[in-house]
Amino acid sequence: MRIFIWLGGLLLALSVSGAERRFNFGEAATGTTPTNFSTALFGIGQPPVWKTVQDEVPSAFAPLTDKAPRVARQPVLAQTSQDMSDEHFPLCVYDGDVFRNFNFTTRFKIVSGIVEQMAGVVFRFQNSSNFYVVRASALGKNVRFYKVVNGVRSDPIGPAVDIAAGVWHTLAVRCEGNQILIYLDDKLVMPALGDNSFAEGKIGFWTKSDSVSYFTDAVVDYTPRIPVAQAMINAVLAKQPRILGLRIYTLVGTNATRIIASKELAEIGQPGTDAELAAIQNGTVSYGKDKGEVLVTLPLHDRNGENIAAVRVRLKSFFGEMQDTAVTRATTIRKLLQESDVSAEDLQK
Repeated sequence: MRIFIWLGGLLLALSVSGAERRFNFGEAATGTTPTNFSTALFGIGQPPVWKTVQDEVPSAFAPLTDKAPRVARQPVLAQTSQDMSDEHFPLCVYDGDVFRNFNFTTRFKIVSGIVEQMAGVVFRFQNSSNFYVVRASALGKNVRFYKVVNGVRSDPIGPAVDIAAGVWHTLAVRCEGNQILIYLDDKLVMPALGDNSFAEGKIGFWTKSDSVSYFTDAVVDYTPRIPVAQAMINAVLAKQPRILGLRIYTLVGTNATRIIASKELAEIGQPGTDAELAAIQNGTVSYGKDKGEVLVTLPLHDRNGENIAAVRVRLKSFFGEMQDTAVTRATTIRKLLQESDVSAEDLQK
């Protein structure tokens, strides 16, 4: 498995912006795994133990006065199992979202370990056999990046670096497209990397063997993903901005539908009507007219002509417009949606 390295300085200016998510480990009771996180294990050995504990954490900001406290006791995420197996890699993964382009930053402290003293992060995590990882080792005195594909690790990449145990450090990973930047204590620690194995995935935390490591002040700044169905609608609206309304519905169970994409984002999640259900189940085309507008509901097809969703189009009507004309106009819009050539599974992404 090859990992490409770019030396060009242009990549250092990668831009990731949009939404921000901060992980407040204080929301979980002390001694429990934080909400929306799950534990996993790569390798062998006993299950990992990830839980919140209290620890002294120095402020991430310069004190405003000499009297301002420099440390505060606060909840942190800790991996406390001490399995001494060499191929024992505990993970704690955030299940609340999947990230494509992002900047993930956390502070970590390596507390103890005989076999290993290590802390790191996983990203673009698919499952416990497919992910990227970057980790810092106090015993090995290095920072290493590698990937795991179908359970097989690539050769590690990274420099020799003194990592002091017992003190807090900052580790950051920045991804945009297939480009990866890694920072330790706010300094780029290796040339920019490029790899196409995983385009998106979950993020989380990582240790090895009997390492006891703490994490805090974790935050991810990311570009929100646009679901496939919404991207289809956005593309059509860019070409046809005068469309008054455009929605895509999919089945919920066997006898109900809901909106999964819309010109009006606030409508997403609302239930559909019998017209949308009939469009998906029977291919029925429905027509309505009200106050200078026409409404047409019709099935959305995949490449094989199968009904995979329903489309509702709302258009401004013109004087004397007949049903056949309205349906023809709506069919043209459906054709634009179908240019994306998606499957029923794609619409759920």
